[in-house]
Amino acid sequence: MRFERSHARGAAFVAVAGSLALLAAACGSGGNGSSSSGGSSTGALEGRGPITFATGKDTSGFLPKQVEAWNAAHPNEKVEVKELPESADAQRQQMVQDAQTKAGAYTVLNMDVVWTSEFAANQWVTQIPEDKIPDLGKLIPATVETAKYRDKLYGVPITSDGGLLYYRKDLLTKAGVTAAPSTWADLLADCQKVAALPEGKGMSCYAGQFEKYEGLTVNFSEAINSAGGVIVDKDGKPNVNTPEAKAGLEELVNGFKTGAIPKEAITYKEEESRRAFQDGKLLFLRNWPYVYSLANKTDGSSKVAGKFAVAPLPGKSGPGVSSLGGHDYAISAFAKNKATAVDFINFMASEARQKANLEATSQAPTWASLYDDPTLQKQFPYLTPLKASILGAQPRPKVVKYGDVTAVIQAAAYDALSGTTTPDKALADLQTKLQSLITN
Repeated sequence: MRFERSHARGAAFVAVAGSLALLAAACGSGGNGSSSSGGSSTGALEGRGPITFATGKDTSGFLPKQVEAWNAAHPNEKVEVKELPESADAQRQQMVQDAQTKAGAYTVLNMDVVWTSEFAANQWVTQIPEDKIPDLGKLIPATVETAKYRDKLYGVPITSDGGLLYYRKDLLTKAGVTAAPSTWADLLADCQKVAALPEGKGMSCYAGQFEKYEGLTVNFSEAINSAGGVIVDKDGKPNVNTPEAKAGLEELVNGFKTGAIPKEAITYKEEESRRAFQDGKLLFLRNWPYVYSLANKTDGSSKVAGKFAVAPLPGKSGPGVSSLGGHDYAISAFAKNKATAVDFINFMASEARQKANLEATSQAPTWASLYDDPTLQKQFPYLTPLKASILGAQPRPKVVKYGDVTAVIQAAAYDALSGTTTPDKALADLQTKLQSLITN
């Protein structure tokens, strides 16, 4: 079903060779060149030598340049990238397997922010004394909190993420719409106006990420939070069977029923939804900042380059609430050469490296200063709404059994969106399951 039936989430590499010596001096963690392995989360950060870096599939193509810069300055402590699958769930599975077998195949882990509690509680990652991370106080505080468990640091935030609304500014302007929608009702009204244009024929209104995976937990959480509800309250107790949560879920369910959200979006993850927007099939898209540079490419891969803009997510009665995303770098408790690992993390967390990554990939940095840089703001107009998105974001449930919790959230949301069950039953069943899983 399309608009007419609807009603109701790279610039050049910046060389910073001159800063490498300073970084090496600032990040020094001691060590005598020997290798040592640790078997607990409080193991000493000792040992120098080659390390491995486990990370999800690099869709930007820029990560090798970052690692090459480190390797060029540290020939005896080179980093080998171990690229894991694109899916966050598959990445976590491989990291958990390595930890449970104490294989130590991975030294530094590029972890989704929601994995911290689970990995720390199980002593799969090593606690990092805050004085080992000299720039920690210059990062956005909310991003630092994602790397903590029981007030202790178990990782360093390298990238953040806030959900953004990508929209076809050219079509909205032609339809007489002068501002991005701030509410769900505004968004649907804008879709109908564009549908009346010849250019709007055959386009769909809106999509996010609705396949049964972590992205669905994000989109479900954002809908609930943007309607004034919660999944887990401030005391850590499940509280999802509420009128507010129902209003958020029903917005998505009705979107599928009316066709405002195309039926194929039930299979969308980040990349599928990005490609749909870039191919000109969507007027609005919820996705992460990384989409910006890819959708603006002028190499023929994007049909919307120069035609779109970015705004905060809309909500039920005003601006919406993003789920806080991002990635923290942690150190496996079973790895060797942890002193080198600390240095590498500090290198990748530095302002220079994060700026280079932003310029090349449009991923959200964790350095607060980069959002206020006039040159970067001109190059990346989304930085201002992105900063607002991150500052107003809410974390997904911070629980030890996060893998189990997100699985039941995904199942409940997917069943409701696909019409297998009603929103009322989905939320009631989810509340019961969450109560059995969240006991802390």
